[in-house]
Amino acid sequence: MSVIYVARSAKLSQWASDVGLSKHVFKVGCTAEPAKPFVAAAGWAGETDWTMVKSQPAPDDFDEAQAIERLARKERMIDPNLYPRLKGTPGIFKVLPAHVENSLLVARALSGAEELRAVKPKPGDFASYLIQNALR
Repeated sequence: MSVIYVARSAKLSQWASDVGLSKHVFKVGCTAEPAKPFVAAAGWAGETDWTMVKSQPAPDDFDEAQAIERLARKERMIDPNLYPRLKGTPGIFKVLPAHVENSLLVARALSGAEELRAVKPKPGDFASYLIQNALR
């Protein structure tokens, strides 16, 4: 059984903010092993502080290439060949907070919530948004 996960690195987020990308950068991937120890030991983009934000079971025939391809239709993947710091790590996405806010607002409206107010998305909201769009 495969697991789709969203991971985040504070150091990579700081670097991305410094170079003008955004501080909202996340790594999306899929693995057959338990995701938490896999993410902690991964060392993507030369960083060792990766933490798993959220994981969810995925269909058995689902792999990382499919997740990246589906998500790239909706969000901007940072080209690993353009930034040497990424060291060829695929699946790192820049996510605009406005996209996540809109998704949360639509979900509240469809659920019949009486009060529709602006929300400030948290990393868990970003992860849910990314997983939902990767599994579509």
